[in-house]
Amino acid sequence: MRAVFLTSNGSTDKITVGDLPKPFPKQGEVLIEIKFSALNHLDIWVREGWPGLKLAFPHIMGGDASGIVSQLGQGVTAFDVGDEVIIYPGMSCEKCSHCLMGWESLCSQYAILGEQVSGTEAEWVAVSVGNVFKKPKHLSFQEAAAVPLVFTTAWQMLVVRANVKERDRVLIHGAGSGVSTAAIQIAKLFGAEVAVTSSRKEKLEKAKSLGADILILSTEKDFAKEVKRHWLGGADIIVDHVGQVFWEQNIRCLRSGGTLVSCGATSGGAGITDLKHLFFRQLSLLGSTMGNKKDFEKILGHIENKKLKAVVDREFLLSEVAEAHRYIEDGKQFGKVVIKVSQ
Repeated sequence: MRAVFLTSNGSTDKITVGDLPKPFPKQGEVLIEIKFSALNHLDIWVREGWPGLKLAFPHIMGGDASGIVSQLGQGVTAFDVGDEVIIYPGMSCEKCSHCLMGWESLCSQYAILGEQVSGTEAEWVAVSVGNVFKKPKHLSFQEAAAVPLVFTTAWQMLVVRANVKERDRVLIHGAGSGVSTAAIQIAKLFGAEVAVTSSRKEKLEKAKSLGADILILSTEKDFAKEVKRHWLGGADIIVDHVGQVFWEQNIRCLRSGGTLVSCGATSGGAGITDLKHLFFRQLSLLGSTMGNKKDFEKILGHIENKKLKAVVDREFLLSEVAEAHRYIEDGKQFGKVVIKVSQ
């Protein structure tokens, strides 16, 4: 089968598009013919590698995907061959106390497809039946592939960790990222007022079409001052995946009692925090990683009811994955970049 894989870490020249053995579904697994896979910034980090990341090469890339059930492993009765499905990328033991309490991403065996284990950028993928969900009928395969990781991450940040509610004032950084396009919609779903930042005017306008109320061009204005100009006292919640470059300003523009929730650090991880702000103003600084399958079911329900929607920026062919990585590295996308795997 054709697949996108790494044989070592490094730049985009380490990406190989070639042939690997077709998988066979084991007991409790589903073999899926992949139609579309979607890229995340995580794919770039995996390609580059980091201390402690140990990949079994060849390592197939990709976490999100949509496709058609091709074969059922022994004991699988929840699906039929031919069903149109979405793959959920988070994997856990499903037995430990964290998993049983709905905190799958805290499981000691937690893994994400395409990160710790081989992923979805291949013509066929065999995954546990628990990671397979039926595709909402109105979604194209392209749109369906764009949903899982970013909506799960944004839901965990806003709903589970930050407890977003009606009339909250929510600041979301990097308006064009997949997580941010999902977070804008989720915040509006719960009745919050949303401010977004971006270094590109065209992305701000697109964010407005998703429901953003306040648009801040970060290259021209101090976003912390802008937030306080619009919202007396500052933001109730800040959704951040930028990290280091915005960290001190984030602390500065949180209202007293406010919450900063972080799921990443694309600009670096050395965020400086003046602890006097933390305890005098009783701020909450929260970390967040992925989410759980029950919440993903809720997300799919909102997508089915057309209250949330997938945002697809551009499609690349399987042979163009390296170009797609460079496109994301250049920050050109608004929403998700998807890879067409098969017809």
